[in-house]
Order: sequence, then C-alpha cells, then structure tokens
Amino acid sequence: MTSLGDRILGLGLLVLAVAYGWAAQQWPEPFGGAEAVGPDTFPTILAVVLVAGSLYLMIKPDPDARWPLGKSALELVVSLVVLVVYALLLEPLGFVIATTLAVGTLSWRMGAAPQRAFLTGLVSAVVVFVLFNYGLSLSLPAGLLEVN
Repeated sequence: MTSLGDRILGLGLLVLAVAYGWAAQQWPEPFGGAEAVGPDTFPTILAVVLVAGSLYLMIKPDPDARWPLGKSALELVVSLVVLVVYALLLEPLGFVIATTLAVGTLSWRMGAAPQRAFLTGLVSAVVVFVLFNYGLSLSLPAGLLEVN
C-alpha cells in the first residue's frame, strides 16, 4: 500500500473518531448532575487518541507500508468478525459467556490449543467481571447467567 493508502485509511479513521466522539457526548448526564468522570469519559479519551493517530497517519504516512496478504489477511478478517459478533452477543449472552467465546477464539487463532485458549477466555472473563461488578461497582451484562 502506498502513502496514499495510508492517507485514505487515516481519513476513514478520522471520520470514525469524530463520529464515535460525538456519539459519546450524546449520552445523558448521570442522575444527580454532571460528574468529572461519567459514562462519556472513556469513549471520549478513545476518540481523542484515535483522532491523534489518524492525523499522524495522514500527515506522515509510511512510505513503504505493505498490507498483509494471504493467511495473515484472512486472520485479520477472522479477528474482525469475532469482535463484531462479540459486540452483538454481549447483551444477550452476557459478559462472561461472550468474553469467554471471543477471547478463547482469538487465543486459539493465535496458536493456543483449544482447551487452553477457552480456559484462558473463561478465567479472564470471570476476573474482569468480578473486578468491574464488585471492585469498581460498574455493572456488566449478566445475560444468560443473570440470577432472578
């Protein structure tokens, strides 16, 4: 890919960053008024970092950048599909199940044995779920594991 390709990619990422940052600002204020750290803080930080990266890519593209071909390109497409499916399944299945499947699949595609890959996915999903739900008091979707 030539530097023109990097500039086009940078422009696309810039549009994505602006749209993402704008969407983050549309969330309503939490109950009790504005807070220094609210639900829009993390997405806004991500949008700012993405804007900076996309501008850098447009201003100083890599002159000899080469996009992956063959098996590497296929693995990137598989990873992208896994992440999109993860986002779609997060609410209905819940954080633990969806994260176990996503992390397990990605670990397996990176070369881990399937049993170890999905065990890694399960352990990491449970640790993050406990940390967020109980340590930080930030609810993650329980999905199918919700206790009524």
